[in-house]
Amino acid sequence: MSDALDTALRLVRAQTALVRRFDARLSGLHGVSLADFTLLLRLGQAHGGRMRRVDLAEALGLTASGVTRGLAPLERIGMVTREPDARDARVAYAALTATGRRRLTEMLSTAEETAAEIFARPAWPAADIAGLATLLTRLGGTGLSGR
Repeated sequence: MSDALDTALRLVRAQTALVRRFDARLSGLHGVSLADFTLLLRLGQAHGGRMRRVDLAEALGLTASGVTRGLAPLERIGMVTREPDARDARVAYAALTATGRRRLTEMLSTAEETAAEIFARPAWPAADIAGLATLLTRLGGTGLSGR
């Protein structure tokens, strides 16, 4: 097996382990998955706490139908609402509700704690974390800021 393939497979396994860890914490404390949290976080970062569904799909690397499927349960539990565009009836926005904003703040705290545990010192010095972030960005990964 080539070093490149071995490295790619290690990255996939590491990603799976991270998703499981975040899913367990977020689900256990807040009843949402990491995918739900990521969607809510992106909405929370958007101007006015809302985005066109097509823009949300692009920002998350999902299809429009994938975003619709992801938003449906969040709408049912009152964290997200659908807002029509006042000028174009074909356009719909996904928007955080007041409950969604409040719960996102709580989820963000849990996610921060989880990340701090994963990248705890001394195993993960700050320089290693920054270096890993740079390498992941080179692979197409984006962080909270979308870059």
